[in-house]
Amino acid sequence: MSDWVPTTCMRCAVGCGHMHQAADIGYGIDTVRGDAAHPVNQGLACARGIQESRDPDGQWLTRPLVRSDGELRQTTWDVALAHAVEGLRDAHERDPDSVAVLGSGQQTNEAAYALGKVARGGFGTRNYDANTTLCMASAVTAYYQAFGSDAPPCTYADIEDADRHVVWGANPAVAHPVMFRWIRQAADEAGVEIVVVDPVRSETAENAEHHVAPDPGTDLALSRAVLARIVETDRVDAAFVEAATDGFDALLDVLPDAESAAEMAGVPMTNVDLLADAFDERALVYWGMGINQHVQGTEMARALVDLTLATGNLRPGGGPFSLTGQANSMGTRVCSSKGSWPGQRPFEDPNHRRTVADRWDVPVDRLPDDAGPGPVGILEAGPDAVWTVATNPVAGMPEADTVRETLDDAFLVAQDAFHTETTAIADVVLPAATWGESEGTTTNMERTISRVRAATEVPSGVRPDLDIIATIGSRLFRGLFESTSPDPAAVFEEFTALTEGTVADCSGITYDRLEDAHAVRWPAPDIESAGGYRYYEGDESGGDADTGADDAGGPETESWSFPTASGNAQFSTGRQGALPEPTDDDYPLTLTTAREADGYNTGVRSRGGAAGDLVARVHPDTIDEHADSVAEDRLTVVSRRGSATARLDPDEGVPRGMVWLPIHHPATNRLTLAELDPQSKEPHFKQCAVRLTAPETELPPATAD
Repeated sequence: MSDWVPTTCMRCAVGCGHMHQAADIGYGIDTVRGDAAHPVNQGLACARGIQESRDPDGQWLTRPLVRSDGELRQTTWDVALAHAVEGLRDAHERDPDSVAVLGSGQQTNEAAYALGKVARGGFGTRNYDANTTLCMASAVTAYYQAFGSDAPPCTYADIEDADRHVVWGANPAVAHPVMFRWIRQAADEAGVEIVVVDPVRSETAENAEHHVAPDPGTDLALSRAVLARIVETDRVDAAFVEAATDGFDALLDVLPDAESAAEMAGVPMTNVDLLADAFDERALVYWGMGINQHVQGTEMARALVDLTLATGNLRPGGGPFSLTGQANSMGTRVCSSKGSWPGQRPFEDPNHRRTVADRWDVPVDRLPDDAGPGPVGILEAGPDAVWTVATNPVAGMPEADTVRETLDDAFLVAQDAFHTETTAIADVVLPAATWGESEGTTTNMERTISRVRAATEVPSGVRPDLDIIATIGSRLFRGLFESTSPDPAAVFEEFTALTEGTVADCSGITYDRLEDAHAVRWPAPDIESAGGYRYYEGDESGGDADTGADDAGGPETESWSFPTASGNAQFSTGRQGALPEPTDDDYPLTLTTAREADGYNTGVRSRGGAAGDLVARVHPDTIDEHADSVAEDRLTVVSRRGSATARLDPDEGVPRGMVWLPIHHPATNRLTLAELDPQSKEPHFKQCAVRLTAPETELPPATAD
């Protein structure tokens, strides 16, 4: 029997420790179970994480492919790499910004760091980003603006200490099942409750004590109604606001009254009071794509942060906790140079640019001085060459038909472990190793770094992401890497050294330390330290560190520290605006999108190569109103950008007038909007106007022809 190998699940961002056992004959993973020694999950594991690690249903890529006479044909690695390098070099010689690089939250920290080094330090392109911007950028921007740094202040340890779990625009019962088990277990204690805010009665709402259903896209109005109610009833934590925040008076100047804001959100005042009451307790506020994927996503996320600030819920057992989807979204943000230089060094600071250039031994003027336009803007600019790594923009980007046209017109290098809609149209396909075949580290949503280990050999036609990236980078830019097969531990050490002294200091984390401790949370500036609850420095009198209570009483004995200009947390002044595409007579229904249990990362690991039926969940009353559009159990959903035929699933949990589609089905994003949050550059996936028609009216996919 093969030895058990400890690793980390790469399906979602909970970061569960797994144990893998390789097949005795050939390649692959034979057995997967939770790792009882891992401090994150202590042996818990979800069925999906086990299944997709052991036996994914996706169509594996096993040999490099190059397009010839319009067809993708198997070739050697030497030929494929030469063709990729030639196409990327030709575009780069015309203009560095004519090269676009799109990374992923599915890479290890080491591969993400290396890809950013090639994109920024080699090509010097502004047009580099990752699919994490499509789901997390609004939360990231909100954290920076409110606290001066990215990432949740909370940790998993706070879940069992919270009295109220307010889940707002997220569905962790489906997206993060192990984490939701902790939330549900915590809520089994007397007096502890889950409150869900979601237009749809989701699986999480089914398991909650309370469900508040605002009108789609009006979460900012609802959050302002709750804050206004807290202010009106004199429940602001004035001592905390005075001691640790700025901007509360400016917020009060623009704060609507509770009743008018509640009316805008379509929510009765009884539900506003329910939510306001939740913040009287130690409240953890979790949010996800329902907040982030909106043209006001940053303002909406900040409004949730404002609720925690106004009520003093920035202590252990409470706080604002954005739920990350992809396994290594956090690592991509901290190490890949996409939105900041490693360690959250700001792009606009010339001293940080100079530090990065010196460490990489590249001219400082090669490095871009801003983070670029985001994934939507990158493709809208029409790059000459695009290199995608572990991402599937043809299915995952809004206005997908237009994205397909853009990528058809470009020289496209697609690097992935599985066949995707993007590899299908690529000029060069580079097959990469997947989970259980790769070495490195990953970072979960609570800032914890742990090891990813290979339990099986890499098949002969496949190479690790890090090796592919370093090989292309070395051939294009001599000296950028010391080897075309770099040691992941050496790359990790290079990355952590670059974070030394920053707000995201990982310099005290090493492979040897991870071997002993299994997982370490940043910031960790030395080998003895590890991050805890962020920004809260505790009770200086020696009282209760969880609540700040002590014999003298009051938060004046506590202290907080934020890396902002003033040293204080910042309130915001956003107010609810109009939706970018409201319903009208021609398009009378609202489309929303969300995750399914088996639909992560465009579903390429779970749908067996074929996407299968698109399923539309619609309220029975809405179906009755549009009965002429239903043929047997099928209909076509049409937006101003495209159409998609779906199988109908009557669901009373979906509000009347709404159509629910799974975001990771490749047909869904033919319909969605590319309008962006101007601050985060995250697309507005969650609401657009649609109509229903009979199935035979479906439009064909757009093509370059």
